Amino acid sequence: MSFILRGLLSGGRAVYRARAPCLHYGSVAPDICERTLVAVKPDGVQRRLVGEIIKRFEKRGFKLVGMKLLQAPEGILSEHYHDLQKKPFYPALIHYMASGPVVAMVWEGHNVVKSSRLMVGETDSSQAKPGTVRGDFSVHISRNVIHASDSVEVAEKEIGLWFHRAELVSWETNDHIDLYQV
Repeated sequence: MSFILRGLLSGGRAVYRARAPCLHYGSVAPDICERTLVAVKPDGVQRRLVGEIIKRFEKRGFKLVGMKLLQAPEGILSEHYHDLQKKPFYPALIHYMASGPVVAMVWEGHNVVKSSRLMVGETDSSQAKPGTVRGDFSVHISRNVIHASDSVEVAEKEIGLWFHRAELVSWETNDHIDLYQV
């Protein structure tokens, strides 16, 4: 099943609903199919934390529906961080994000946007709680390992920016049926 096309961003990338159509039988919680973008930043990739981060999301019960390793183009980065363009650290942020590979992922599950933000932790590593990705692995606010969408609306835009529709896979998993049957 494909996402519902909502419009186009510059560069021909589509914006999709973060609440994807579900593949299921029976009565399942309606927000199980919420989707979010999670990206392991260059410092996380360099430190080989990708597997640990994937493990945490899988153990939480979320389903991976898209993943790719890429050298992020400046066009994607400038659109992704558009709201930070007037900040003094913006040029350094773009340079850092373009300095090495990024692992972009789309995760699906019940309340995945809010839950992911809690799992990731505060942006500033000195305020991130132990047990969160940033609390356990981040060394500085400018090298905070990971990005996660902060709202369903932002997730929709970010997924469409980082992924083409054909790069996302809708698939059925038995544990979601067992966990979310109502």
